[in-house]
Amino acid sequence: MKPPTGKPPAGSAGGKSSGKSIGRSPGKSIGTAPGRTAVQDGRGLTTRLRTAKGRTTASQRWLERQLNDPYVQAAKARGLRSRAAFKLIELDERFHLLRPGQRVVDLGAAPGGWTQVAAERIGLDRPGPGGHIVALDLLAMDPVPGAVVLQGDFQDEAAEAAVIAALDGQADLVLSDMAPNTTGHTATDHLRIIGLVELALDFARRVLAPGGGFVAKVFQGGTEKTLLDQLRRDFREVRHAKPPASRKDSSELYVVATGFRGG
Repeated sequence: MKPPTGKPPAGSAGGKSSGKSIGRSPGKSIGTAPGRTAVQDGRGLTTRLRTAKGRTTASQRWLERQLNDPYVQAAKARGLRSRAAFKLIELDERFHLLRPGQRVVDLGAAPGGWTQVAAERIGLDRPGPGGHIVALDLLAMDPVPGAVVLQGDFQDEAAEAAVIAALDGQADLVLSDMAPNTTGHTATDHLRIIGLVELALDFARRVLAPGGGFVAKVFQGGTEKTLLDQLRRDFREVRHAKPPASRKDSSELYVVATGFRGG
């Protein structure tokens, strides 16, 4: 999938063109919303906040990045709950993970961007072979049409039982975009997310049907050998991928395991 352009959708007021060149020199401000300044930096228009208004420097940078992120803009235009939805779209276009009629579990689902994508791609929004998707998170999450949304910890037996009951059968795919709170210490953060992936994998083993798939977020630095050995033992093919929607300055990667051996 090509990265979104960030342009307004066709037919919107922002997408109309007068047919005239703007003709502004790089760095010159143009009119925009109060508190913001749009400048041309040679690559296109960039929105900058004029004043922090009590925000920290980190918050200021985060807000400016959000305002200028084409994936954030495209997510809003398409009604997706997060830019992260494009990561699953791109992973699916590369690895063909989602198919009509599947049973899918989305761990750490809130706010629901991955659930929205999965629900559409397995066909819950149209007549045909009915699939199932169960979204589970510690946080409350707004409903997604066609999906079963549960609140709880996937490590709890009661939560796992609720997922299995809602699936009405074994899962074809377990998704995990979960990540622990980061400390800023690379080695510590790496160990934390590997531990979380191992727990998600243990869950997947219990709910996946033979031939099923498992997708989970990891951090760069290499998946631990112990985890890789487990994945290769349990799945026929194990690959790593960094979808284009993953920010270049982010250390995240995704491990994509397919062909669950069962048992």
